[in-house]
Amino acid sequence: MDNGISTSPELPDPTNIEPDVIQGSEQCCLDLGLMWISEPPEVDDNIPVLIDAELAVRLRTIPIALDAGQLIVVMLKPDDIEASDEVATITGYPVTRAGVTDEIFSELMRKYFGTTAARMAESLGGQTSDDTEEGAHNLDTIEADDIHRMAEEPTLINLVNLILLEAIQSRASDVHIEPFETELKVKYRIDGILIEQPPPPKHLQPALTGRIKIMSSMNIAERYVPQDGHIALRFEGRKVDIRVSTVPTLYGESVVMRILDKSALPLDLVSLGMAEAMRNEIDALIAKPHGLVLVTGPTGSGKTTSLYAALSKLYDPSKKIITIEDPVEYELSGINQIPVNPKRGLTFATGLRSILRQDPDVIFVGEIRDAETADIAIRSALTGHLIFSTIHTNDAVSSIGRLVDMGVEPYLVASVLEGVLAQRLGRRICSDCKEEVPITEDLSHRLSKEEQELLGGKMWVGRGCDKCNNTGSRGRIGYFELVTLTGKFRAAVSENLPAGQLTVLLPDSHTDMRRDGMIKVSQGLTTISEVLRATQDTDEI
Repeated sequence: MDNGISTSPELPDPTNIEPDVIQGSEQCCLDLGLMWISEPPEVDDNIPVLIDAELAVRLRTIPIALDAGQLIVVMLKPDDIEASDEVATITGYPVTRAGVTDEIFSELMRKYFGTTAARMAESLGGQTSDDTEEGAHNLDTIEADDIHRMAEEPTLINLVNLILLEAIQSRASDVHIEPFETELKVKYRIDGILIEQPPPPKHLQPALTGRIKIMSSMNIAERYVPQDGHIALRFEGRKVDIRVSTVPTLYGESVVMRILDKSALPLDLVSLGMAEAMRNEIDALIAKPHGLVLVTGPTGSGKTTSLYAALSKLYDPSKKIITIEDPVEYELSGINQIPVNPKRGLTFATGLRSILRQDPDVIFVGEIRDAETADIAIRSALTGHLIFSTIHTNDAVSSIGRLVDMGVEPYLVASVLEGVLAQRLGRRICSDCKEEVPITEDLSHRLSKEEQELLGGKMWVGRGCDKCNNTGSRGRIGYFELVTLTGKFRAAVSENLPAGQLTVLLPDSHTDMRRDGMIKVSQGLTTISEVLRATQDTDEI
């Protein structure tokens, strides 16, 4: 079966460009005596259209200006003389080459040659008949062979390619394809929020779903049970993994594709938005020779990303680091990563037992979700291993009670637990369009007196611009709370005091997630609404 994005002669696949094709550099231009463009250039809108989208995508070249009869073109590989000669032949102008940054080139490509999924779906919308439309609403009448045939149509292949391409370019973490009675919705989850895209025609549903199932090596004939699959593709010279899940619904299969783009993963705590003082405490925790360090929060709060950042910082060839994850989301260089496989008997607990026989120094357990895993993790930490893991609780202190609830003796928790990091994720204000405005009344009454004094009646918001797709936000930032166990606090844990009494013992310098978020609001990094939304479940603690 096809296990990647296929292409057709009609449209070069922009997701399958080899690294050497896209690597242009400022030094390369200097060596060749060519221009280097590092700021968005002024472009005459009549110039880029001198070549068509097919040529621009294939040659990675965009004309931007005419100067004294010379056609100036920006190129991702400015030393490609054959490409510039082809442009000169097509346009009839002598060509002057210029290098350009990847970001600027991508913006120009989207603006002038944006063969978007929406446009392609719209063009395919008319290619149907009444019989086809009727069949689209009665999916039981469509045979698997017909779906396979439709899914192999070049135009359909390109439509799926473009949906994935646009999602990756938009920094989406997930693509949702949701079937309803009369429409097929496509949504991208960007910065944690689902954003609806222009929908493809309903009659394309079987072929669209079938194409994705072919790419992810699923059983295309099975439409009534959930399936999981995987797509591996190359985008701009880098590997992107996509986890695919389908479930049968009333009107067909719902598809969710989780995009795992390592290049978009911030593997340092500064990029995650962690304050310097807290980073220093984290450094002290990961430098310990043994013990248990937990990261807690709900699904989607960035726990694994934070631990990946810690492991990357911790990595040293002299240390044996092994992870067991469900699933392995990103490949970390130099670290042995084991995917959980319950069907074959490889669970967190059984895997952790085997890892201990591999002479590890550091172990990362994807999640402590049952008593057996908790017990093995605790005893591993007691026997001289440094253990990292995640757990689902509302705040840092509550994770202690969760371990006790799983059957771990309080004195064992107090003995091995070194620290707990709790976190949430909120949207980061777009730096290109942010502005300071007075705090609105509906937000002001939700702030404490201390928070109002911190903000001084002002807050930052994003107006919305082209860089952030008019959302006012671009990227995400973490709100963190770190509890490190000291003598008095450790003694209270061993006595099994409830979370409320443990919280009282935290030092005056302790910063909870809401306070950390409000500090970032005062710095113009995020909004009050985002902090309140992300941390509201911690207010009762």
